[in-house]
Amino acid sequence: MKLFGTDGVRGEAGSFLSAPLAMRVAMAAGIYFKGHSKTNKILVGKDTRRSGYMIETAIVSGLTAIGYDVIQIGPMPTPAIAFLTQNMRCDAGIMISASHNHFSDNGIKFFDSNGDKLSHEAEEMIEAIYADDELVLRSQVVGKKIGKAKRIDDVIGRYIVELKNSFPKELSLSGLRLVLDTANGAAYAVGPTVLEELGAEVIVLSDEPDGFNINDECGALHTKDLSSSVQKYRADLGIALDGDADRVVIVDELGDMVEGDHLLGAMACFLQKNAKLKGDGIVATVMSNKALEDYLASLDLTLYRSSVGDKNVLELMKNEGLNFGGEQSGHIIFSDYAKTGDGLVCALQVLAYMLQSGAKASKVLRAFELYPQKLVNIKVKKKRPLEQITGLNELLKKIELSGSRHLIRYSGTENLLRVLIEAKDRALLEAELSGLVALLENELNG
Repeated sequence: MKLFGTDGVRGEAGSFLSAPLAMRVAMAAGIYFKGHSKTNKILVGKDTRRSGYMIETAIVSGLTAIGYDVIQIGPMPTPAIAFLTQNMRCDAGIMISASHNHFSDNGIKFFDSNGDKLSHEAEEMIEAIYADDELVLRSQVVGKKIGKAKRIDDVIGRYIVELKNSFPKELSLSGLRLVLDTANGAAYAVGPTVLEELGAEVIVLSDEPDGFNINDECGALHTKDLSSSVQKYRADLGIALDGDADRVVIVDELGDMVEGDHLLGAMACFLQKNAKLKGDGIVATVMSNKALEDYLASLDLTLYRSSVGDKNVLELMKNEGLNFGGEQSGHIIFSDYAKTGDGLVCALQVLAYMLQSGAKASKVLRAFELYPQKLVNIKVKKKRPLEQITGLNELLKKIELSGSRHLIRYSGTENLLRVLIEAKDRALLEAELSGLVALLENELNG
């Protein structure tokens, strides 16, 4: 059974991601981690979805059934789980979240003892264990070997200290007015605390989770309220996180959203100026605009492209000896400070750059012009192999001959086909995208 997508196990809670499946996945993962065990402890956190209670309980049952001790820390950002897993000397960490998805979905993300996301090979091994009835049955324990679980509510302080340590000690946010949208998600408590402790005046949006309002017309995917609030309160910056706070979207003082590629370029420049950029390059994905690549080249920096997914970004960063990379979507990785994308770490680096430069966000975060690029998501009933779509290859070759760039891929977490076209001429882009989408719609949903 295929369990893992691009970022853990994810699906509709109570349907695909049921309590029995969550328990079985936890048992399989626990059996895998037992092979590398040092402390016999696994950390479990979650975001603010109602279904988190069900899934957390199932995971704890599965882990304790095979003899693991479990530490439950409640709602906490995904990057906090990565940090705390290593900080608290656990064999592994588990985050229960579907990130930016609707509240009805949920997911399970795994981290190893170093706080790193699991490799594809490790995920395949867990899937194999999941399917082995005899091994799962044989691994269950009895008597004094059954594990125990305890809840700890004060670990948030460790993560706050770690976040503050990522911000230059000679700088202060005093005098800055910030608007923070926590998406009614996992950072609703830690986000405002960190920014206020560093001296900022913080206006907080969407910080009252009720189990169902996570990402609901708020956060990184819905920045309308954030933009209007930045303008209303004359703030210096707007910061939007997603449900598990591993993604960030920045809004400048004019209320305009900063594109992800602009953010990557600006932060690369910031790190380079401070002699903190390793390897003379950064990693972005195949989705990133070629204008980013050209801008980095002007700084004598190389852009390395990975497949979509922050795990793939991080893997290429490690292979190339780099410490910075990210995705257009706002998964930005500063590996000197975080094990995965961390929205709050990125926001603090943006603020540090603004303070060092003495410039407004609208100026310092947009150092180059993006080439026209557009992404369309097509809802599909079934993810049919692209090579089986009649006429697609011919149309793509025609697009390439015009000098345009294209990317078509299925989402790893939703029934969506993502179609991207990039061209230096907007009229050509619109015409090519229209024809491509029409063909795909007709073939997949006609």
